[in-house]
Amino acid sequence: MPVTCYTPPMTRFDAVLFDLDGTLLDSVPLILSSYRHVFTEHGLPPRTDAEVLAGLGTPLEAMFERWVDDPALVQTLADAYIEHNLAVHDGLVRPFPGVSELVRDLHVAGIPMAIVTSKRRRGTEMGLAALGLADCFSVVVTADDVSRPKPDPEPVQQALEALGVPAASAVFVGDATHDVHAGRAAEVVTIAVTWGAASEAQLVESGPTHLVRDVGALRGILLPSVPSLPDIK
Repeated sequence: MPVTCYTPPMTRFDAVLFDLDGTLLDSVPLILSSYRHVFTEHGLPPRTDAEVLAGLGTPLEAMFERWVDDPALVQTLADAYIEHNLAVHDGLVRPFPGVSELVRDLHVAGIPMAIVTSKRRRGTEMGLAALGLADCFSVVVTADDVSRPKPDPEPVQQALEALGVPAASAVFVGDATHDVHAGRAAEVVTIAVTWGAASEAQLVESGPTHLVRDVGALRGILLPSVPSLPDIK
C-alpha cells in the first residue's frame, strides 16, 4: 500500500477513530516513569527507553511477558504499573500542540469519533479528562473491552460497530505500527502520525494510507474544507 506524506481527500470521513497515547496525549514521560518504578521496586533489570517505547500500544501483560515468564509475577507487575501510573498521571501528561483543537473542531463539525486504545479504561478516562475531550467521543474501546487487542482488528471493528459506520467510510489515526496493522486488518483508511514514539521508518514500513508529520497535515485530511472552529463554551 503506497504511503503519501499529505494528500487530502476531497470528502470527509463518516467517522474518525483515534488512538490515545502518543496520538492525542503526550504520555511518554508517564509511561517511562511507570516502567522504571516497576523495574526498581521489583528488582528487575532496567530496560532502555527504546525497549519500552518499542512496545507502546501493546497491553501491559504482553509487555511484561517479554521480560518474565511467571504469569503471577506478570500480573503483579501490571498491577504495580497501574497503581503508579494513576497516582502520578496528571502531573506527567500533556496534549500534543494543536491536536485537542482539531478533535474539538471535528466534534463541532458533527463527525462521530471513537477512542481505540490498548490502555485500561480508568487510565483512558483520566487521559481524556486531562485533555478536556471526554465529551467528544461517543465510543471508547479500551483493553478492558476486547479479547484480542491491537494489532488485531477487533478493537477497531468494535468501535465501528458501536458507531454504526462501515469500514470503508472510516479512518483510524495512530502513532504506532500496531495502530496501522489493526486499521489495515479492519479495512479502514489509516493515518500514521510521527509525533509519537515510533520512528518514521517503522511507520512507513507498516504501510499506512497516509503519513503525516504535523497537525496541519492531519487537519487537511480530516477536515479538508472546514476552517478552524471556535471552542464549545
